[in-house]
Amino acid sequence: MSAFLARTGRHRQRYDENNFRLVSGCIPYRLTKDDKDVDMENKLEVLMVSSPNRSDLVFPKGGWEDDETVVEAACREALEEAGVRGILREIPLGVWEFRSKSRQDLCTLEGSCRGFMFALEVTEELDIWPEQKDRDRIWLKVKEALRLCRYDWMRMALEEFLRVMEEDEELKLKEEIVKPPSIPVSDVGADCQIMAANYYVKPSNSQHHALSAISSPWHIPLKRLPLT
Repeated sequence: MSAFLARTGRHRQRYDENNFRLVSGCIPYRLTKDDKDVDMENKLEVLMVSSPNRSDLVFPKGGWEDDETVVEAACREALEEAGVRGILREIPLGVWEFRSKSRQDLCTLEGSCRGFMFALEVTEELDIWPEQKDRDRIWLKVKEALRLCRYDWMRMALEEFLRVMEEDEELKLKEEIVKPPSIPVSDVGADCQIMAANYYVKPSNSQHHALSAISSPWHIPLKRLPLT
């Protein structure tokens, strides 16, 4: 039995000024090969989970609550739904607007959501986790994950994830060509920020960003799917 329980209910759920439900999630991933001759898509595997009583697959996500930051919400969902911990990239892959499948009243805004998605490099897989009875988890290649993903907006997030990882790989190769001399670092803790026991945040290559409650400090474009 899991030592911690999944959160339930929506009494702490955040909503924005347009009454959109705020959602946070992540794409858990791992690198399976460290070979420069293999393209990034074939080096990566992503972790997906099944939905209760359904055969299709999703990435961990859920409501962003009022006692946590958006990154804490993403990591909590990864732990609750998929039983993984890891290193969360600081900058979201994007923000998507979509309509909840469970609330399809097209005449109102009820069921409208705004989802923040992050990339999570998995460092630990738990044998027991809160939603284990309701969800299976499976590692997949990116191409297979795109085919099996339940939601269009999550598929778009996965495509953005692959683009970001490919850019990072190109930057890494350039840095290896012109590598500056190493400088002793007295405080290793300055390179990362410990946020909770479940994960830590991986800083971006640019300046560190404060995580505000509602407003986004990242200046990333909003992706809208038709709310129909």
